[in-house]
Amino acid sequence: MRVLLVGAGGVGTAVTRIAARRPFFEAMVVADYDLARADAAVAALAGDARFRAERVDAGDEAAVAALLERHACDVLLNATDPRFVMPLFRAARTAGATYVDMAMSLSRPHPQRPYEECGVKLGDAQFEQAADWAKAGALALVGMGVEPGLSDVFARHAADELFDEIEEIGVRDGANLTVDGHDFAPSFSIWTTIEECLNPPVVYEAGRGWFTTEPFSEPEVFDFPEGIGPVECVNVEHEEVLLMPRWVDARRVTFKYGLGEEFVSTLKTLHLLGLDGTEPVTVPSDGGPVRVSPRDVVAACLPDPATLGERMRGKTCAGTWVRGVKDGKPREVYLYHVVDNQWSMTEYGCQAVVWQTAVNPVVALELLATGAWSGTGVLGPEAFPARPFLDLLTAYGSPWGMREQ
Repeated sequence: MRVLLVGAGGVGTAVTRIAARRPFFEAMVVADYDLARADAAVAALAGDARFRAERVDAGDEAAVAALLERHACDVLLNATDPRFVMPLFRAARTAGATYVDMAMSLSRPHPQRPYEECGVKLGDAQFEQAADWAKAGALALVGMGVEPGLSDVFARHAADELFDEIEEIGVRDGANLTVDGHDFAPSFSIWTTIEECLNPPVVYEAGRGWFTTEPFSEPEVFDFPEGIGPVECVNVEHEEVLLMPRWVDARRVTFKYGLGEEFVSTLKTLHLLGLDGTEPVTVPSDGGPVRVSPRDVVAACLPDPATLGERMRGKTCAGTWVRGVKDGKPREVYLYHVVDNQWSMTEYGCQAVVWQTAVNPVVALELLATGAWSGTGVLGPEAFPARPFLDLLTAYGSPWGMREQ
């Protein structure tokens, strides 16, 4: 396997450090708009000759396709933010490469009823091309990070081995992470966080299909394992709700994120001031008027999440809560994966959230390389058997857990 990794930020750099310990691939080209970032990611790998750095604009489909062809890469792994999903998705198809991402094409709220009906849903633009990928015998594995990704694998595992009928699947994400010296320092891309938290959340119900609610709706307190404890979680737009019902039979699917009151208040303030916007506005500068996106300004004012690891304390938990029936009896479980920031920093030099996101696509690449996973079309993680993934994740030194509720 020869891989083109596009994006050498926190998650992309973590991908290289995890992959460097595995023998399943022949080469990995690390490409970024900022060549210095790609060079730094490769330089940290102690001379592993399988890695090399390149510069590429993720929005330039022709340049990405040419880079795939020049290095004879048969897989494109997208580690950029969701704005670049579609150009990279199309570039992979043009070059005849397998495509893997960790987030899906962007949504657009319903123009008249944003908090009742879906407009353009996450992933719609990709699934519209599923028949073309399948006809070509090509594979796009979408939503293969931690959430979406591992959470979807958990849902497939629950359907295959733990339940006869599933009433509800609820992805629940929580953490007790703190960052020394910062009152507000998101542990993941603030651009992506704003996108998913301020868009109308999507809920799925059998018989009704997908519908939306208001941001931060239906608060509940969920007790997270391994010392994290109770965290208030709220509805947030996320890919799992759009993916799981396509392959897993469940009467209801939700995603709730443990954001905390202060984080929610900050996001609401950004929205109130229009600082969550992505359309450029004109602002004065020493060199004259410039056009800049308010959300990019917010991101530029906050610390890079990849640099926070040394000052971060605590654990992060990604998991899937499932309620249903097994052998005629009610059952309720929480399947989860916890990463301690101290462990990930000591072991890999990566903070917990980006490491947890990065390990899952690497596991998926290895399963594709060995043939344990295979398929054609545009497929989510639920379309593949869960057990090989969960076993390999444990072999990577990062076991998952299950708690009977």
